Amino acid sequence: MKNYTQVYVKNSFEAAEMYCKAFGAEITFEVKNDTETAYVHCELSVNGEGFLALGEAANPCDINLVHKMKWETMTFNVFEMGSEESVYNAFNILSNGGVIINPIHEVPWSKCCATVIDKFGVCWWISI
Repeated sequence: MKNYTQVYVKNSFEAAEMYCKAFGAEITFEVKNDTETAYVHCELSVNGEGFLALGEAANPCDINLVHKMKWETMTFNVFEMGSEESVYNAFNILSNGGVIINPIHEVPWSKCCATVIDKFGVCWWISI
């Protein structure tokens, strides 16, 4: 059994590009809408393994409200990133235009982790 996460965001092209940069992912499958202005479905992979799917939200949430309230309705946990440098890279990209819930810090189960709600309203916990 496998679990594949899909998020629905406003500006899906920009989101896919940002997530590829943050996690070293690549687009491995894409279906664009009829006007080719957004993804109906887009799959991202890291080292050949499915990582995340995304599509354009039909009813996007108010990102300003999500950031103001620091809503963490669901968090995507990305761990075993390999190095502190990888965590810092993802943190810098995801926090640009987003909200930092927990800056990079150490906890008993990880020497380098952080929680960020990105500019698309998606919450990420990233860890070495």
